[in-house]
Amino acid sequence: MFSIIQAAGWPIWPLIACSVLALALIIERFSSLRTRKVAPAKLIEEAITVSRTATPSPEVVLQLEQSSLLGEVLASGLRALNANPRLSEDDLRSTLEGAGRQAAHKLERYLAALATIASAAPLLGLLGTVIGMIEIFGSQPGSGGASSSAGGNPAQLAQGISIALYNTAFGLIVAIPSLIFWRYFRARIDGYLLTMELASERFTRHLNTLRK
Repeated sequence: MFSIIQAAGWPIWPLIACSVLALALIIERFSSLRTRKVAPAKLIEEAITVSRTATPSPEVVLQLEQSSLLGEVLASGLRALNANPRLSEDDLRSTLEGAGRQAAHKLERYLAALATIASAAPLLGLLGTVIGMIEIFGSQPGSGGASSSAGGNPAQLAQGISIALYNTAFGLIVAIPSLIFWRYFRARIDGYLLTMELASERFTRHLNTLRK
């Protein structure tokens, strides 16, 4: 493997850096997008239960906020009611929507970087191949004379081209998994956002009945 990296030349090093960064982002997103950290299944029922008769204490609200991203959204509504018990329905809904947008921003963290790697890696590989081809053909002797017959070895030329293509191959090796995981995380986040939106709407209706 190290011999291939040496043969491919310096253009392959940016691709290696991209591969390491992509792997780190994928591991981080897998860790951060676990269901218990984003939207636990029973959380909305628990939040409704603890606030069924009255607005929970600040300690309970803080515990809800620290439980998950959905907990942060639901806790924002409870904090708003604690601060202003006469808060209108529109203001309460706006508070939950604002917290939802902040949660969506946290969910989408680093996805742009992963998408950039998926788009740029093939181009970096192609750049390395083009540079390698330029060096190969630039090292070939000019036309005419004995030097042309001595230097135009088709086998050596084919070997040089195959080495140059290592960059393109490595760029695709980096880009394809990055694109697959980006699409996977994108779909997972969309599912979480739908779950949080439905939970927020349900919690808003619950808090409105609580105030009446």
